[in-house]
Amino acid sequence: MSTFTLHLQSAAGHEEVADVTSFIGEDASGSFGILARHARFMTTLSFGLARFRQADAPWQYLAMPGALLYFFDNGLYIYTRRYLRDPDYHRIRQALEEQIAAEEKALQGVKTALHHMEEEMLHRLWRLQEGGKGGPWTSTRG
Repeated sequence: MSTFTLHLQSAAGHEEVADVTSFIGEDASGSFGILARHARFMTTLSFGLARFRQADAPWQYLAMPGALLYFFDNGLYIYTRRYLRDPDYHRIRQALEEQIAAEEKALQGVKTALHHMEEEMLHRLWRLQEGGKGGPWTSTRG
């Protein structure tokens, strides 16, 4: 059976996985599969799960917040900020859900902080307008 090498590159480091027989991922056009000796190929993986298999071993799952995928010279290169790898689908799905929830919570915190900054800016602009006659926000026309 023909195989290829999977190269996983993240901010935390690089991992090489030899003897991969197939990879299944998803991009904006939908799901796709890659086998050994695939033509040169490049795409952007969607946020979520991908999977790969080595010979007769069980599927390995990759959870990623999106990635750049490049297949060249019988090597599959995946570049991402971070990834989780696990052979247990339920465990990695749970980890992905926890990661999504944590990112949503952090995003909500950022939105709340921005909302408070907007309110403070409007309040200060209002005070400037009230306190200064002829300022940039008052009309000088009669």
